[in-house]
Amino acid sequence: MKTIILAGGKGTRISSVAPNIPKPMLRINEKPVLEYEIDCLREQGLTDLIITVGHLGSKITDYFGDGSGVSPATGRPFGVNIEYFAENEPLGNAGALLKLKDRLSEDFLVLNGDLVFDVDFQRMIEFHKRKKAIATLFTHPNSHPYDSGIVVADKNNSVVGWLSKDDIRPEWYRNRVNAGIHILSPCVFNYVDTNGKMTCDADNGSVNIKADLDRDILKPLVGTGRMFCYDSPEYVRDMGTPERYRSVCGDFCNNRIKYGDLSRKRRAIFLDRDGTLNKHTGYLRNVKDFELIENTSRAIKAINNSEYLAVVVTNQPVIARGEVTWGELDEIHNKMETLLGHDGAYINALYYCPHHPDKGYDGEITELKIRCKCRKPNPGMLFKAAEELNIDLSNSWMIGDSKNDILAGKNAGCKTALIGRCDFGQDISVKSLFEFTKQYL
Repeated sequence: MKTIILAGGKGTRISSVAPNIPKPMLRINEKPVLEYEIDCLREQGLTDLIITVGHLGSKITDYFGDGSGVSPATGRPFGVNIEYFAENEPLGNAGALLKLKDRLSEDFLVLNGDLVFDVDFQRMIEFHKRKKAIATLFTHPNSHPYDSGIVVADKNNSVVGWLSKDDIRPEWYRNRVNAGIHILSPCVFNYVDTNGKMTCDADNGSVNIKADLDRDILKPLVGTGRMFCYDSPEYVRDMGTPERYRSVCGDFCNNRIKYGDLSRKRRAIFLDRDGTLNKHTGYLRNVKDFELIENTSRAIKAINNSEYLAVVVTNQPVIARGEVTWGELDEIHNKMETLLGHDGAYINALYYCPHHPDKGYDGEITELKIRCKCRKPNPGMLFKAAEELNIDLSNSWMIGDSKNDILAGKNAGCKTALIGRCDFGQDISVKSLFEFTKQYL
C-alpha cells in the first residue's frame, strides 16, 4: 500500500520552537519526527512513500533523499523508497492529493507529517477491508476535544456527522477525534467539489486546486455509509503547538509511546460508572442528574498518563426495563465524556450491559430480559474489552463500589479495588478512585 505523508504546511503555531525548519523536522532525541513516522511504516512493510513538501521543503529532501541512504541521526538505512511532490504555492493540506490522484489506483494511506505514533497499521487495514470502506479514519479521544474537530459515528462506526472545532456543537458529545491517519480509496475523489478552489500556477501555467482534507475530501462522505471510524487507544499525538511538542518529548522520556500498539498486550483499569465516576443517584435516568464525583477527572487524567487504559464497564438495566432509551443513555455518556474532556481527561473505551434477568414489568423490552454473560458479576464486558483491545487481564484492575464489580473483576482474573468499607474479597479498599490513583499509579 502506498503511503502519502503531508509535510508541506508552514506550522505557524509551532514556529517559535524551531522557526527555520519545517514542522515534521522537529527533533526528539536528535531525530526528526518525520523519521519516527518512516521507521514505524518501514517496520510494517509500508515502504512506498510520497512526501508532499512546501515551506522549507529542501530541509526534508536533503535529509531523506530517495530513502536509499542512511539516517544522519542513527547511521542506519532508511530502508524505504521516497518520491516527493513539491508545492510551488500553498495548496492546503490536500491540494497535493488532488494533483496526485492519477497516480493512485489502489487504496492508500495518508498521514499528517507532524505526528508521533506507534500504530499497528495492518490491524487498521484489515478493518478498512472488512467494512468495504472508501475512507477509514483513525479516531481516538484526546485531552482537548473542545479544541478539535469531533467525528460522530453510529453503532456500526459509520460516520454520520462531523463537527469542525469552530462549528456550534451540541452541549454533550462523545470525545472522538480524527487523529490525522487515514486509509482512502481513489473513489473519494469522486465526491470532491472543486468549484471556487482552482488557482493558476504562474510557473508552468497549470491549474491547481487548493483543498482542505477534512472539509473538501472527507466531510462530503458523511452519511454515505462509505466512511468509517477506526477507534483505537494506540498512541498518536500531533506536534501542532509548543505545548504539545513538549508533551510528546515527555512521553518519549517516560516510554509512553510504546504503551499503545495493539500488537502488544496492554494493561487496563476497568471502572464501574455509578458510585465510582459519578454520584450514585439510584438508577440514573436523566442526563441532568449526572454529576462527576469530585476529583474524578484528576483520577482519570492520572490513568491517561500511566501505562493503563481507562475502560468503563457498567450495568445499565434501565434499557431493558424501558426506563431509558438507547439515545438517552448515549446522551448521559456523552455528558460524561464532555465533562472529562473539559478537564483534559478521557476514557479509552466504554462497554455497557443493557440486559436484566427478571421479566414481567410494564414497559420492559422483552428481548433484553435475558440472563446474559455481560451483566456483572459475569465478566463478559471485561472479556470483550480484552479481546478488542488486547488487554492482559491478569495485570489489570477492576474498580467499583459494589459486590458485583469485585466479583466481575475476580471472574475475569483481574486485581480488584472496592470503593467502600465492605468485604467482598477485594484485593484492596479505597475511599475513592482518586485515592486509588494517588496510591497505586
